[in-house]
Amino acid sequence: MTTETQPMTQDETIASIGNYQFGWHDPDRAGATAPRGLSEEVVRNISALKNEPEWMLEMRLKGLSLFEKKPMPTWGADLTGIDFDNIKYFVRSTEKQA
Repeated sequence: MTTETQPMTQDETIASIGNYQFGWHDPDRAGATAPRGLSEEVVRNISALKNEPEWMLEMRLKGLSLFEKKPMPTWGADLTGIDFDNIKYFVRSTEKQA
């Protein structure tokens, strides 16, 4: 008599892993205050944080305008599940350069 083992679901797999015993993780301090979504305000904020010249800000705003006018591509993978308003588009590194 053979017994077939059913594969675990994703939730069961995650639950079976349990807590990481060593307690190490990367804190998300860099992204904690980063705004989500893409708007003119966010683009201006990113440009200001990066201390960019005016011409670069104008280029970014032009890019945003083009992005907003374009329809979601229908070729390739299904992208309809992407929530662009939930993405953090700029997160500054917390580590200093050597």
